[in-house]
Amino acid sequence: MRGARALVLGAGGQLGRALMATAPEGVSATGVTRHECDISNPDAVRQCVAECDPAWVINAAAYTAVDDAEDVPDTAFAVNADGPRYLAQACAASGIRLLHVSTDFVFDGKTGSPYATDAVAAPLGVYGDSKWRGERAVAASGANHVIVRTSWVYAPSGRNFVLTMLRLMREHKVVRVVNDQTGAPTLSRGLAEVCWSLVRHPEARGVFHWSDAGAITWYEFACGIRDEALSLGLLTAPVSVEPIPTEAFPTKAKRPAYSALDASGTVATLGVAQRPWREGLRDMLGSLAMQGGV
Repeated sequence: MRGARALVLGAGGQLGRALMATAPEGVSATGVTRHECDISNPDAVRQCVAECDPAWVINAAAYTAVDDAEDVPDTAFAVNADGPRYLAQACAASGIRLLHVSTDFVFDGKTGSPYATDAVAAPLGVYGDSKWRGERAVAASGANHVIVRTSWVYAPSGRNFVLTMLRLMREHKVVRVVNDQTGAPTLSRGLAEVCWSLVRHPEARGVFHWSDAGAITWYEFACGIRDEALSLGLLTAPVSVEPIPTEAFPTKAKRPAYSALDASGTVATLGVAQRPWREGLRDMLGSLAMQGGV
């Protein structure tokens, strides 16, 4: 009997850890890491799903090294496109409900306004393209599914912009951050709670968007990190944050210039409100301060 069993793939990542920490009362969540289940291996996926026999599966497993993906496209497509297809097929065959996590990078960033869930995808690089193909594979599988696109995810641990900025601000008196790429930060814990609500919602179908509230640039995000970190004692001295154009910080992969997501459908479906990004940041940094910093 499946009961209220759930399988979380990618449990070692920052969202996966948040999903395991926020599993609703009464839900028995089994988390597997990429080392325990390689989703690019169809046999491993089928075995993992069969052994857990869950009612719900949340796929937080992904290849997320955006720039590295340009050099190893086969790896990115194997994890981000083939993996979700194998997982969705396994879920469809057994009548299991699937929630698959995707990204704002499926868009090219040329609209200048928040992307609706039915906006035309036009990824700029390998990472975005691989995630878009993964979305399409899930949608075509016949599985009872939800796809959640999100952006700029961060957590108290792992590799993310907030922790990188804290490290750089402790090492340098000046940090330079791009000021012509706009999006919305998303605290992993809040995203995890929304994922649980959606996967367990009997009427939720198709694509949903989620982020914290407020479209800002990376520069504005960095300024917020500095100010909150100073107020909490995570930084001992002021740091100058200088805005720069994308051209001054070249990367292998192109980033969308504007990738804020319209989450109104999620808000309406779940009856929840998006939290202001600064509040989420303050809480996350506050938890770091309580733990003695990073």
